[in-house]
Amino acid sequence: MYLRPRIIPCLLLEDGNLVKSKQFKDNTYLGDPINAVKIFNEEEADELCLLDISSHRNNKVDFELLEDIVSEAFMPLAYGGHISSLDEAKRLFRMGFEKVIFNTAIIDNPDLVRAVVDFAGGQSVVASVDVKKNFLGRYKIYVDCGKRSISQSCEEYVSFVEKLGVGEIFLNSIDNDGMMKGYDINLIKKVSSGTNLPVIACGGAGNLGDLRKAINQGGAHAVAAGSLFVYWGPRKAVLINYPKEEELKEVGLF
Repeated sequence: MYLRPRIIPCLLLEDGNLVKSKQFKDNTYLGDPINAVKIFNEEEADELCLLDISSHRNNKVDFELLEDIVSEAFMPLAYGGHISSLDEAKRLFRMGFEKVIFNTAIIDNPDLVRAVVDFAGGQSVVASVDVKKNFLGRYKIYVDCGKRSISQSCEEYVSFVEKLGVGEIFLNSIDNDGMMKGYDINLIKKVSSGTNLPVIACGGAGNLGDLRKAINQGGAHAVAAGSLFVYWGPRKAVLINYPKEEELKEVGLF
């Protein structure tokens, strides 16, 4: 049982490497993901989210890499990236992943999402919801790593996701991704107030105070971040880091 909201590093995998994106593009190579996982393990991260952004292009899950990652991790793990069958999801659970994450499959193969929910329970299935503002300032849902918009409104999509039986929404702002200028608080409010599902906010955290705002002002149940936990300082030196409990108390996350 957590005494505070969960704080989750979100790691992007591309062709077996650890990378970081800006607005879902301009990926920067950061190094070996195994080393990052080891550090987060030592720092006792609450949970770890792994998203393979090359798996859709490669049309497969890199089980060999994931086996190596699981062998080094002793915190709860969630994985997303071209899970195309119930058997693949079962294999991930057997390996040690506590949750699987779906994005494009929610639209293209909702029966798969339902099948995994039926097998593992909703608490083990996460819906990744990627959102971007259009030129009118309205929120649009995207799939395919932010490359394809869908016609449903944000409200309609969240309602559809709920009916699939998933246990959480991983909400990511494409506009704020990697910018380190804060979360889209209005987006978090909009989604969290319109669903009974826990919402994990992601996209834009630049400091620990941003995490607090996503929780206290946005209504998120948990917060995830990428750049905040892989960069350090104004020049963004690559340094895997995770906050100490004392730091979290100082910014009011307890």
